Amino acid sequence: MNFGRSAIVWGSLAALIGMVALLMLNQRRPSAPQATRPLVVYCAAGLKGPVEATAKEYEQEFGIPVQLQYGGSGTLLSNLKVAKRGDLFIAADGSFIEMGRTNRLLAEVLPLAHLKPVMAVARGNPRGLRGIDDLLRSDVRVSLANPESVAIGAATRRALTHVGKWAPLAARATVFKPTVNDVANDLKLGSVDAAVVWDVTVRQYPELEAIVVPEFEGFSSDAAVAVLAFCDQPTEALRFARFLAARDRGLRHFASAGFRVVEGDRWTPKPEVILYSGTVNRVAIEDTLREFETRHGVQVTRVYNGCGILTAQIKSGRKPDAYFACDVSFMNTVTNDFQTPVELAETSLLLLVQKGNPKQLRGLADLAKPGLKVGLAHEQQSALGALTARLLRIAGNYEAVLANASVQAPTGDLLLNQLRSGALDVALVYAANASQVRGVLDVIPLEGPGTTATQPYAVGRGSEHGQLMTHLLETLEAPVSRSRFTNAGFRWKAPESNP
Repeated sequence: MNFGRSAIVWGSLAALIGMVALLMLNQRRPSAPQATRPLVVYCAAGLKGPVEATAKEYEQEFGIPVQLQYGGSGTLLSNLKVAKRGDLFIAADGSFIEMGRTNRLLAEVLPLAHLKPVMAVARGNPRGLRGIDDLLRSDVRVSLANPESVAIGAATRRALTHVGKWAPLAARATVFKPTVNDVANDLKLGSVDAAVVWDVTVRQYPELEAIVVPEFEGFSSDAAVAVLAFCDQPTEALRFARFLAARDRGLRHFASAGFRVVEGDRWTPKPEVILYSGTVNRVAIEDTLREFETRHGVQVTRVYNGCGILTAQIKSGRKPDAYFACDVSFMNTVTNDFQTPVELAETSLLLLVQKGNPKQLRGLADLAKPGLKVGLAHEQQSALGALTARLLRIAGNYEAVLANASVQAPTGDLLLNQLRSGALDVALVYAANASQVRGVLDVIPLEGPGTTATQPYAVGRGSEHGQLMTHLLETLEAPVSRSRFTNAGFRWKAPESNP
């Protein structure tokens, strides 16, 4: 009997220990990605140290293998153009990112760090080399990276072409190598007397030292990570990209290696961000927001309201991660809280009346007719109301129309509801509002000054997810989103971006 009781006790204790272990594991991996296979990452050789350290940290935290393949940025990109397989591409120079975008090989891009080309020599500078002109001497052996396939080579050519020294140096080069590490190793082993490498590369080789030369002043390259356009697990790829570009994760390793890092977002496995938006924008952006949430593995909390109400909340201390205003006039009241806004679309003001226009209204002047039930947006609570008041003052009948106002609502949607119920004869709204009631109500267009509202988007200055909200902007600028705006009664305003 004692043995049986002991077995039960020990069995229960073992089960309890197992449950605790599982709880601890779940706490260690609060929201592990559900990748079905390893992430395949093509990485510029010059970025190997911090990327490798970040990948190991990611694997330990989430249990997702990261397979890293190194090479010159251009070589990797050329291979990707043919193979069209993999998840992420990490380049050491922005020219290869632009090349990848032009060839439609890349989707989202996250900046990482800045690199600068430097002239490098063996420590102690035994040949007494002082500048680029010394590398043109017949007795000096020089190693350079291939400018067609290696980021440092492309940056060197760009900087020296600017001062007319690339052609003579390229003609004098002893060897062209396929990666920046190969160039540095040439110098380390004494195969050459000088080389051009990244500033951070010199820091990784105690046998080398950098020589400051004026030809490279003002020139730098931007390292970035990009999701491949043909990646079939984009949510997992984006999660690792965010981890790599987070200021409290991957960028720590870049900074420790001597890179000048970008600001970066704060890391969280599933970011939760807040978007303030004028209500009129809702019909154009909702589908795009849902797709963005799914692809990026994030949650976007939408706060739709009249822009007067939203800006009042912002002025009182609320800090949305981004603001999509109904009109620039309301964005202008909170400019200190946001980065430079981008004007995405515009929509016109118009009159909506009952089907058949039973009151025989023709324009703004008719809104002052005695006994007319007019619906207006509230001047202080919404951009539509402010634009309406300004438009009526220009027309010279603001007071007379206001006297007929049966309703002053914070949004155009509320005016539509009142009009459809028969409580109003006419409402002054946006064309984007009217798109929701085509065939149900009649439209009277308005023309002239003050009849257009422009919708700007801006990222919050204090947002801890500024890069993510910039990606939301890029998603809103994409062709699919543009078509949603035009279908909803907006006219597209922003320059067209890459698909």
